[in-house]
Amino acid sequence: MGLLLIRVFIIAFVIYLFYRGIRYLTDPKRKLDEAHEQEQYYFFDDLKNVRKNFFITYKGALFEGEKYLGTTEDAFDVVSIFVWVKDETKLQGFTKDDFHFLASEIASNYPNAEINWKNPIEKLMKSKAQ
Repeated sequence: MGLLLIRVFIIAFVIYLFYRGIRYLTDPKRKLDEAHEQEQYYFFDDLKNVRKNFFITYKGALFEGEKYLGTTEDAFDVVSIFVWVKDETKLQGFTKDDFHFLASEIASNYPNAEINWKNPIEKLMKSKAQ
């Protein structure tokens, strides 16, 4: 009887470890951190929860976006988004094209939203090409 109980406990423990391993590998927050370290693009968002901010990592910079709910012609939807960078020193080498790419990625998820950048990105986007 005691041997059977130990076997059941070991099997349950192995199943639990397997479950935790799968949860770890599929965790989107871990994927965001990994993409940030490798300076790759990754968009982390809970589309169903307007109260949660989204995060984008691109070329080593981490951006955060705050969503605001409002009314469109026929429904409630995200109508305004403010985006800022976590560390301004990581913006070195970024161009307007990079921010246009990020804006298009955000717009693909939130087509009714007006995207506003916070300083210093706002100054770059409003400046005229010379």
